[in-house]
Amino acid sequence: MSRGESTGAGHDGPPRVTGTALGVLPGTDVLEAVTLLRGELGAPHLSFLPVLPDRGPVAGPVARTAAVLEELHADRQPHGWRVSGTPGKDSRAARALLGSDVNVLADVVGAETGPDDTPVKTQLLGPVSLAAELHLHAGERAVRDHGARRDVAASLAAGIGEHVRAVAAAAAGRDVVVQLDEPLLDRVLAGSLPTASGLRTLRAVPAAEARAALALVVEAARSAGAAGVAVRPPAGTDPRTAAEAGADALVLDAPAGSAREWEPVAALVEAGLELWLGAVPVPAGTGGARAAAAGLWRSWRDVGLPAAALDRVRITPRAELGALDPAGVRAVLALVTATAEALARTAAEA
Repeated sequence: MSRGESTGAGHDGPPRVTGTALGVLPGTDVLEAVTLLRGELGAPHLSFLPVLPDRGPVAGPVARTAAVLEELHADRQPHGWRVSGTPGKDSRAARALLGSDVNVLADVVGAETGPDDTPVKTQLLGPVSLAAELHLHAGERAVRDHGARRDVAASLAAGIGEHVRAVAAAAAGRDVVVQLDEPLLDRVLAGSLPTASGLRTLRAVPAAEARAALALVVEAARSAGAAGVAVRPPAGTDPRTAAEAGADALVLDAPAGSAREWEPVAALVEAGLELWLGAVPVPAGTGGARAAAAGLWRSWRDVGLPAAALDRVRITPRAELGALDPAGVRAVLALVTATAEALARTAAEA
């Protein structure tokens, strides 16, 4: 879905508000995790290829993203993941695990019956945070070196296309949505990441360069056939760098306060962006979907946003789900979908 195109364009009736989660799940059984997601986030909601870090370092977000790089590899060292031009044991293991996970997705989707052409999501680190997580041979973070930053972004842009096509094939031709997580973007831009010695901090990367790196990967995913690209900046930070990089959607926590706090959200909607709003607590809590939906709708109307614009909203949890047990995961996902459905009903009845 391109920016400015409503997820529900061309339909009659209430807005279509949908739900998804952020990517990380607990456990080590990917078949169980994919099956759970396909059940709990069935159409019209957005299921995804999960990340299961409990399986070990090669299953975490850094290794998974490094596994899609082209002509670059990453292997574990005492100081972290080191980037190189030749694959090692960890790099090969991460690539094999990602390929196996994609095959499991194909098996689960292939065994389903009934119509369901909703997209499937995959999550990776964005190029700025990936460069901050990878290290050079001397031990410093790759983000310290301009050439290394450029190479990491170019490698991710070159490799993401094959991953998008593999997920699309596994999902029986369904559209693929890419989520790019940038948890370290604010620290990279502020120059607050420590050096290898820990005695100093790394020089800040110019916002224009970070935006260009992110834009390169966003466009590469889209060119490979991704139906949309969502960027998840750090919580509480200015989302403009991500928005200006050409993202179709931004993943943000729903403001909890006044209309003034919602004004930046309104500006993003008016600019044609899709919003993935973190509105469900983790663990699920006892507030209920109707109360959450009523609060969201009140804030939405207070800043003058129309009901039809809710077609561009997905409801998400406010945090990853990796610390929960399976029952806790199901409770959060059930509250996500119930909140999305309650918000659509509330808007239709207003």
